Amino acid sequence: MAIDFKILDQKLTAPGSPFEIEEVDIRGETTAVWKNAFPHLRAIVEHSRQFGDRDYLVYEDQRLTYEQHYQQVVTLAHALSDQYGIAKGDRVALAMRNYPEWPIIFWATLSIGAVIVPLNAWWTGAELEYALEHSGARLVFGDLQRAEALADTRSRIPTLEHIIKVRSEDTPLANIDEFSRLMSALNSGQALPDVSIAPDDNASIYYTSGTTGRPKGAINTHRNICSNQLSGVYLRARTEYRYGREPVQATEQMGQLISAPLFHVTGSLAMLCGSTIMGSKIVFMYKWDADTAIRLIEAEKLNGFGGVPSMPLQVLESPILKNHDTSTVRGILFGGAPPAPELAARVKEAFPNASSSNGYGLTETSALTTVNVGEDYLARPESAGQPAPICQVKIVTDDGSQHGQEQSAGEVGEILVKGPQVIKGYWNNPEATAKAITDGWLHTGDLGYLDEEGFLYVVDRIKDMLLRGGENIYCIEVENALFNHPDVIDAAVVGLPHHVLGEEVAAMVQIRPGASVDEASLQAHVASQIAGFKVPVRIDQHHEPLPRNANGKIMKPAVKELMEIGSGN
Repeated sequence: MAIDFKILDQKLTAPGSPFEIEEVDIRGETTAVWKNAFPHLRAIVEHSRQFGDRDYLVYEDQRLTYEQHYQQVVTLAHALSDQYGIAKGDRVALAMRNYPEWPIIFWATLSIGAVIVPLNAWWTGAELEYALEHSGARLVFGDLQRAEALADTRSRIPTLEHIIKVRSEDTPLANIDEFSRLMSALNSGQALPDVSIAPDDNASIYYTSGTTGRPKGAINTHRNICSNQLSGVYLRARTEYRYGREPVQATEQMGQLISAPLFHVTGSLAMLCGSTIMGSKIVFMYKWDADTAIRLIEAEKLNGFGGVPSMPLQVLESPILKNHDTSTVRGILFGGAPPAPELAARVKEAFPNASSSNGYGLTETSALTTVNVGEDYLARPESAGQPAPICQVKIVTDDGSQHGQEQSAGEVGEILVKGPQVIKGYWNNPEATAKAITDGWLHTGDLGYLDEEGFLYVVDRIKDMLLRGGENIYCIEVENALFNHPDVIDAAVVGLPHHVLGEEVAAMVQIRPGASVDEASLQAHVASQIAGFKVPVRIDQHHEPLPRNANGKIMKPAVKELMEIGSGN
């Protein structure tokens, strides 16, 4: 029988325990924090050095141990400080694929108290230029494609002094430095530059993937990010204790395939930081490909992989999966988008030694808010899990105000989050900050509900909810019903304008290769699971992946464009 969460929280967070909680003042709000969390990200770099000759970063035929990585971080930290005059608080931007240089730049910047600004590698030159100008970055690192896009940018951005090109020595660009030149001064006897960093100092600015208007720069502090590292450990340990087990202490190095882009908080703040603290081997891919992922899992004996739900699903659908040894896999993480409920059971069948986990978080919560793992996930696959005890989640009425009424268990409303992982605010945007954060509570813009045990269920984005003849329809519910069909790999639900009802339900689905299914049978399948007024009146079929952004989220406007759905009545 599972142990009650409240009893476990009281026991595990008692004074003297590794998960002890204390209260501190954060920007005028008394906030519960982990007493034993890393004080800043520089401390994580120093901590990682103990793993010495273990492989840290693996990319194609390149391998870098923890000690080699540490020495390169030290070298770059000194180059930034001594050659470029980068000081505490200065912004350093990073625009590139998941190459091994990405973590080196990330950790070196943070280790000297500068602020890392990861930029979306899918952006155009104009989009990159906006973020560079808005953030006031003094320096930007880019791979060849991004460096070429930025070659004439410096003259238009007064604050941008330097562009450093990575992994492209054979293609020189005028007035752009080479990363390899900076690293040629490698000196194994050096230590990191002496810098004082406080927990609530700015650490990073991640630009949100908003679909309307300019993206906003979310400011994550060192405390934001370090708090979530311990929260992730706590939530997994609590699940083990809940079912009468002691958390297993890894005696061998673990291996993690990171396929999520590092410029997103899932890839960097959740996966990269968490793996570094654990001394894991991290394997990168040039771009996501399910067959390549399967081969890497076998070759590197990896223990974990994941990403947005469509990634593990593509692995399950791959015809080569049964021909490769993936028995080393122990954990599969779904994040960035809600997974279909049946995905957990399918993963368990294909990877019997693995424990699946799902979570909910935003850029504004430094990647993590809740986690649902192990038996709890199998029992409640629709849920995003529970928060750690330093994090509060509540549901309020969606009435358009800043002070909605708190909802009871089972009642849908806007999800609000409070805790040390909530961002300081938006860079140079006090109006957006005041609108998003009230008395320490972050308004997520997501709709959901809590059950009697405090498990969170996310049902939709407020702006994506459909209103058909006065009835609320949550897209995720309809998408999950479509996912349950054996021939459906992916699904996106959008509104179809209607002159009487306001809008009706429409959907686009990706069909499994070789499958043949008609619209009527899909509609009948959905009708067997949910109310008739929620059944899509139109379902378009595709064999290609549905349009998703770099963070793995379905781009509803692009879906509507493909379906030729306008906004008129």
